[in-house]
Amino acid sequence: MAIDFELVAETRNAKGKGASRRLRRADKVPGIIYGGEKPAVSVILEHNSLLKHLEHEAFYSHILTVKLDGKEEKAVLRDLQRHPHKPRIVHLDLQRVSATQKLRMRVPLHFTGADIAPGVKQSGGVVSHLISDLEVSCFPQHLPEFIEVDLSQVKLNESVHLSHLKLSEGVELVALAHGDDRAVASIHMPRVVEEEKPVVAEVAPAEGQPAAAPAAAEAKPAAGGKKE
Repeated sequence: MAIDFELVAETRNAKGKGASRRLRRADKVPGIIYGGEKPAVSVILEHNSLLKHLEHEAFYSHILTVKLDGKEEKAVLRDLQRHPHKPRIVHLDLQRVSATQKLRMRVPLHFTGADIAPGVKQSGGVVSHLISDLEVSCFPQHLPEFIEVDLSQVKLNESVHLSHLKLSEGVELVALAHGDDRAVASIHMPRVVEEEKPVVAEVAPAEGQPAAAPAAAEAKPAAGGKKE
């Protein structure tokens, strides 16, 4: 089921670092919306509402509805700045989209069928995910929320490449269009790591001291004692 994301924004008139700090203290997020043959506009958004949207993976690769001063615009998330130590959003960039212009977006990969893949179930291999997302080119109405990587038929020592992926209508992989048919996942035997045996270093005697007797040497009898 597709998720619709709506952002409520208002035009930001005050500019500068001081104004941005005041906004953040009031749980607001400064941002900008640009593109679509319109001038760039500085905006303000509610921090907590934005933070809830960011919990959804689809938010990062979805056409968003931005209500700016009561008027709706369609946009995608282009950049997001987070506080280095706190769970706070510092700034975000939104790009307007047009139904008549293609856009490029990074879309996450969803890996399925690993549990029944012959390379895993029959041969005991393990799956390596080599890529987590891909850049696609398409019109906004064709933008997928994710791309599925089906591993259910992959055997041991086989890989899934870009050319193996099933794409929805109107979606093109940018890398593949440039001749880059890279692997996105593979199945191989798990690597066995041998434990190293501890090395016992021989300690040289201090200068002027006799060398220690070998551990296997026969112990001398005590003075006055008799050998058995």
